[in-house]
Amino acid sequence: MKNLEPKGLWSSFYSLTQIPRPSGKRKEIAEFLVNYGKSLGLETLQDEIGNVLIRKPASLGMENHPGVILQGHMDMVPQKNSDKVFDFEKDPIEAYIEDNGEWVTANGTTLGADNGIGVATAMAILADKNVVHPPLEALFTIDEETGMYGANDLKGGWLQGKYLLNLDSETEGELYVGCAGGIDAEATFAYEPVATEEGDIALRVEVKGCKGGHSGCDIHLQRANAIKLLFRFLKDAVANYEARLAYVEGGNMRNSIPREASAVITIPEESYQDVQDLVDRYEDLWLREYDGVETDLTFKGTEVECPKTEMPEDVQDFLIHAVTLCPHGVYRMIPQMPDIVETSNNLAIISQEQVANGQCVKVICLARSNVESRKEELASVIQSAFSLAGADVQFSGAYPGWQPNFKSNLLKVMKETYEKEFGTSPRIVTIHAGLECGIIGSNYPNMEMISFGPTIEHPHSPDERVNIATVQKFYRYVLAALKAL
Repeated sequence: MKNLEPKGLWSSFYSLTQIPRPSGKRKEIAEFLVNYGKSLGLETLQDEIGNVLIRKPASLGMENHPGVILQGHMDMVPQKNSDKVFDFEKDPIEAYIEDNGEWVTANGTTLGADNGIGVATAMAILADKNVVHPPLEALFTIDEETGMYGANDLKGGWLQGKYLLNLDSETEGELYVGCAGGIDAEATFAYEPVATEEGDIALRVEVKGCKGGHSGCDIHLQRANAIKLLFRFLKDAVANYEARLAYVEGGNMRNSIPREASAVITIPEESYQDVQDLVDRYEDLWLREYDGVETDLTFKGTEVECPKTEMPEDVQDFLIHAVTLCPHGVYRMIPQMPDIVETSNNLAIISQEQVANGQCVKVICLARSNVESRKEELASVIQSAFSLAGADVQFSGAYPGWQPNFKSNLLKVMKETYEKEFGTSPRIVTIHAGLECGIIGSNYPNMEMISFGPTIEHPHSPDERVNIATVQKFYRYVLAALKAL
């Protein structure tokens, strides 16, 4: 991979794959970037929360041009196949070039091209003395994937540039001028466990093999949500086979469509075969429903040691009804742009844990919208679904959308540069995923911003891969834009 062109970019990306950098593990990657900037003899700063800023003086003759900021985030989404033994906090990513030579991917895990390619691009430009550019800043933010914390806590006045190039989009040939805002919803069901019925046996039922993917970029692809599938089964099993719920979990990232979910249920011993048959029927049903979409989906039941306690029946029923009712997927398309999602929800995580007075189940959703009022509407719908079921619902992590500025000089120059370099016009679009541009813009209201990148398929899933040819084209475009600005 290090021998691919442009070598400076791919060598830097390889270095990033060797540094564990899931969201929340920021120390090692931040230190690496600080040391990288200092090794180049460049002014290198780090703020109180860990964001890193490296400044490179302008090329000769471009000192009076407006400054440009190259911006990306350090962290990556940690997702792996269930049969892959891997520790994202210790192990390097096993990146390789696919057999057809067109893509770089990883062995059973996310690759981290989101946003490693953007970070590597900035690193390569910082190191290359032949690049022609105005005053340059490279901003590397922390923990974008779990809540955009680096951008949220970025102080006004730290950045000097007028133009910001966000290198965190995933379709070559598209310039993003707007994005969705988002908000996290957390519903908590607290309860005291009750004793399991004497004579019952236990099954662990597990949905696996769903494609998952980015809950913004892929939400319209009609992929299965493993949590929603599991609860569809649970509702049937509880209603018709005297099943009781003892334990449940699914999903692990708020911005990833859940790929796996499992539960431990207790049932009368005489119902064992009937419930196993029900498991088989649901697996067959889902494979038909998702034909052509979910090719590796499995649903299996395995007898396990019977737990001593389970959920109270009323809590179990309220939880099942609330998760069943909670919306997931596309909520509304943009009327003026009917092929682009406006509002969506990702029912992302369900977990169970011990608390002081017993146990609790937590359900986490990420609601997105390009329209602030629609985001608030959807958050209210989610709140109603869980509040009616007796859960405590809290909201956090709200971030604004990024409103397009079609009159910006940056957009004009970027469009003209693309046309000059490649003989065709780029698409000017908005994206349903969250980008840091909206948050940074709240502290720097006069800054003009564009987001773009190479083609990255299936980010936030183990199928993530980046197209080699588009990386080369993307890098050429960045260099041409810097020269034009």
